[in-house]
Amino acid sequence: MNVARFSATMGLCVFSSLLAATAQAQTSPPPAGAPTPPPAAAAPPPTPIAFEAALLKAANDLFSKANLSGTDKVTLVIDPLIDGVTGWQSNATRLEEKKVIELVKSNYPRFQVARFSADTVAKAPVVLIGTFTAVNNAGVAGGPKDAYRICLALADLKSKTIISKGVSRALPEGVDPTPAAFFKDSPVFSKDAATDAYIKSCQGTKVGDTVDQAYADRILVASLINDGIEAYDNKRYRDALDVYQAALKTPGGEQLRVYNGIYLANQKLHRTRSAMTAFGKIVDYGFKSDKLSVKFLFKPGTTQFATDRKNRAPYYSWLDKLAERSAANDGCLEIIGHTSATGQAANNDRLSGDRAEYIKGQLEAEDRKLKGRLISTGKGSRELLVGTGKDDASDALDRRVEFKTIKCGSDGKPVRA
Repeated sequence: MNVARFSATMGLCVFSSLLAATAQAQTSPPPAGAPTPPPAAAAPPPTPIAFEAALLKAANDLFSKANLSGTDKVTLVIDPLIDGVTGWQSNATRLEEKKVIELVKSNYPRFQVARFSADTVAKAPVVLIGTFTAVNNAGVAGGPKDAYRICLALADLKSKTIISKGVSRALPEGVDPTPAAFFKDSPVFSKDAATDAYIKSCQGTKVGDTVDQAYADRILVASLINDGIEAYDNKRYRDALDVYQAALKTPGGEQLRVYNGIYLANQKLHRTRSAMTAFGKIVDYGFKSDKLSVKFLFKPGTTQFATDRKNRAPYYSWLDKLAERSAANDGCLEIIGHTSATGQAANNDRLSGDRAEYIKGQLEAEDRKLKGRLISTGKGSRELLVGTGKDDASDALDRRVEFKTIKCGSDGKPVRA
């Protein structure tokens, strides 16, 4: 054999052997008794900064990195920013919107801000959506909500894609999470497909993703709902009612905000019968999604309704309608009490259970057919929705009473999950 060829062949064999040995060393388990290497360190959580600085950081990232072609002016509309859990607008989200508009007008003149309306939506503009969510900054489940996560996204309705994102974390100081009037007054909270699609379009996407179809299908009616909310917040209740009724007739208009709006506007116009008919439709809507939460507010530490001048609500009329629709639903129901995190956990568990039992008794008294079809449970503060611990209008949903449809057994009695 040629010496050069033999040397090359031997070199190749040695090199191959070294590769095989290296691969085996990389894939073989460590020998018995060898110390286990430590797991890779988790990435540190983001550092929250002051609210306005955090908002400007997210907004500047959003607009400076927007993937836009051409040089033409771009019409921009803002689908009102919302809380990332409840879907509600608040003083904080409205301040965000105001600051973003100011930033766009001063620093990003290519974007022309237009009103969020049916006319502008029909022209397929770029839409800004965003969520503002209280979180535990370290990601500890059940931990205190010590920061806010800001998520902003630009959705191009022409291409149906997300063209930019901006995110940041804000400190809670200076944040006013008080709900806007419409949401503060709304009696019921329930899972809503339209709101879920909005949140998903912001929080569950990356640049280049397709806009959530459920969101795109409902954006026209969202603009009508926005008109209704503005009218209600400005105490133009007749106008608000007209808009909500028009929204209900629009494809995709069967939404919780619409039903709440029809109830609230009728209530403000002193049309009690129409208001309670609307409340019945709210209850039916919640039962279709298997769960609804009602803002029954109680005096601290008791099962007595809070009925002072600032907090008057037709609770017993609500109970009458809940009993009526529960009986018509011909199923079983679990009534779940909740409290905020203030106080001892054991006391909150007991109190939430007592409140649920009180509501259960009231429903059974309203309609005897419900006897044996209802069960009550207390969850204390283990399932907070807001979790800011303010014990005011901003976290009223943490003190809710929930109504959850459940299966009935062969004996017609509730079957616990």
